[in-house]
Amino acid sequence: MIDLLIVDDDALVRSGLSLIVQSDSGIRVVGEAPDGEEGLRVARALQPDVVLMDIRMPVMDGLAATEILKSDDASPAVLVLTTFDTDEYLLHALRLGANGFLLKDTPPRDIIDAVKKVSDGESMLSPSAVGRLVSAWREHDSRSNPPVNSLDVLSSRELEVAIAVSEGLSNAEISASLYMSIATVKTYVSRILSKLDCTNRVQIAIAVFESRPLGGRSRTRRTR
Repeated sequence: MIDLLIVDDDALVRSGLSLIVQSDSGIRVVGEAPDGEEGLRVARALQPDVVLMDIRMPVMDGLAATEILKSDDASPAVLVLTTFDTDEYLLHALRLGANGFLLKDTPPRDIIDAVKKVSDGESMLSPSAVGRLVSAWREHDSRSNPPVNSLDVLSSRELEVAIAVSEGLSNAEISASLYMSIATVKTYVSRILSKLDCTNRVQIAIAVFESRPLGGRSRTRRTR
C-alpha cells in the first residue's frame, strides 16, 4: 500500500486528487495540507511514501517545502504539481530533489501511474513536456550552472538507456524494449547519473536533448 500526502492550497484540487488516486486499491491518502508549512508538519508526523506538492501556495510555497523535505534523512518521494507556465519553478524543484512532476491536467490513470513510479524509486517524466523543460533549462540555467558531461562518456548500451529515459520510459519499459533485466536497467541508470553528473532522470533527458535535435536521433558519438 502506498501512503500519499496531498499538499495544495485549493480544497477542490485536493478533493479531486484524493478521489482519483484512491480509485486504485494500492494507494491511500493519509493526509492533506493547504500550504507547504502544514505539509511539512503532516509529512513528518505521518511519514507518507509520496507527497503530491503544489508549487504556488501561501505561507510556504512548494519549492521551500520540497527543499526541506528532501534534506531529511528519510524523505518521501515528491511529485510536483505544475502547469506549463511555471517552467522556471519546476526546474528549481527538480534541482532541489523532486522526483518528478505532473501537469494539473494529467489524465487520472497517469496520475496513479506516476504515484506508483516514484514510490518504486523512479522519477516521473512527462514526455509531452520534456521539450519545454529543455527550453526552460537553457533559458534559466545555462548562465549559472555548468553543463552536464558530454554523452561521449557513455558506452553504446548506456546511451541506449539514456535515450530511453529521455523518452519517459520506466525501468520496466526499458527492460522490455532493450531486453535486459530491471536490475540491469537500474545499474545502467545509476552509472549514467554518475557519468553525466546528474541528480535525476529529468536531467538525463535534458542532457540527451541537448545533444540531438528535438525529435531526432542522437548525434552523439557512441563510445565503449
